[in-house]
Amino acid sequence: MYTFSGKIKTVSLVLMIIGALSIGYGFFTAPKTTQDIEQALAHSEEGHHGDEAVQAEASAHDDAKEEAHDSDEAQNHLEHLLHQGQNRPWAAFFISAFFFLMISVCVLVFYAIQWAAQAGWSIVLFRIMEGISAFILPGSILLFVFLLLSAFHMNHIYVWMAEGTFDVTSENYDAIIAGKSWWLNTPGWLIRSFIYLFVYNIFMFMLRRNSLALDESGDIRIYKKNFNLSVAFIVVFGIFELFMSFDWLMSLDPHWYSQLYSFYVFASVLVSAITTIALVTIYLKGKGVLPFVNDSHIHDLAKYMFGFSIFWTYFFFDQFMLQWYANIPEEAAYFYPRLIGSYQLPFISMLVMNFVFPILILMNSDYKRIPWFVVAAGLVILTGHYIDIFQLISPATVGDSWSIGIPELGSLAFFLGLFIYVVFTAISKAPLLAKGNPFIKESEIYHY
Repeated sequence: MYTFSGKIKTVSLVLMIIGALSIGYGFFTAPKTTQDIEQALAHSEEGHHGDEAVQAEASAHDDAKEEAHDSDEAQNHLEHLLHQGQNRPWAAFFISAFFFLMISVCVLVFYAIQWAAQAGWSIVLFRIMEGISAFILPGSILLFVFLLLSAFHMNHIYVWMAEGTFDVTSENYDAIIAGKSWWLNTPGWLIRSFIYLFVYNIFMFMLRRNSLALDESGDIRIYKKNFNLSVAFIVVFGIFELFMSFDWLMSLDPHWYSQLYSFYVFASVLVSAITTIALVTIYLKGKGVLPFVNDSHIHDLAKYMFGFSIFWTYFFFDQFMLQWYANIPEEAAYFYPRLIGSYQLPFISMLVMNFVFPILILMNSDYKRIPWFVVAAGLVILTGHYIDIFQLISPATVGDSWSIGIPELGSLAFFLGLFIYVVFTAISKAPLLAKGNPFIKESEIYHY
């Protein structure tokens, strides 16, 4: 049995407290009126602030003033900047909430794949996967609260929810979004979101319960139940992830569309999930509580990290190449801020960390057996995919007002602390060896 270290528990609690205070600070300091925006722009123009995000707002404001034909247009631009400024703490929360929740969900997917494939090598890692997937419950609650508040217009994250978007008589009417109203409507969106999260939690609970029961009884019928549940979950998740990505992420840019988008998002969070399994495994092995995990298990996890990094790169290039070649206005407008505009730095950075770095570092087979090397590579990969989620969400929500500051780091700290606390608490609740699994011997003597 693993005992949750007091030091790690303290670190997780400190991260949650600091993170919660930082999130509150982000909301408290967000602009409240257009006068706040004008004052910020005035200070920027006078050179009193060197913040790049504020300077970008000032530049955009100057361009708008030059092009404005009347005061209404200038006022609309100020309101647009106000909404972006108010969105920043919400977007920071959303990025971290989505990132950590999907890591836990995709760990459950990887776990289900091992059951469905009747894999022998990974059985000794099952308790770790079950522990990580335990975050699905608190992660689901926090994300659904965010989605619920968004639906009640507590923020301006989803522009298609704005008043009058579907009303032909309104000045806010958008014909393109209105054409998607059969899918993009608030009640349907919320119901689907609840179903996604509820089903993930149900499968997580049943798979974990059966796995523990198998340890107690060794009944092969329980093994078959988990096999069938795993097959069903893989199919259900494949369908849900397709629409979930449309609902939560693609609808941030409701004029834009991509048939590869869901696969791209899945690849990003899947490689993050496998990397997380590797990091937790190496930590516990270093503490001496996983004597049955050997270098071959670490090597295989690192192989998956490498392989799914290439998998992510394939979908990235495929989506980008097709849309660059087609050069459709809505698609070009999506990539312009990321590739050429103000998001060029995070865009290029995440491409290097998610593709170039794994290719150069993890290709060598010997390095995959060195724990500290895998940890270093894993931290870079996780950082790269966090930035990937950041650049998927931020351009549509905060525009050129983006920054990596207190709201972003605070949200990251809060969810990281909560993730550590939940995961290691769950791991400490059961023996670390799934001894009831009929393939356990194969896993213990596994060597590659």
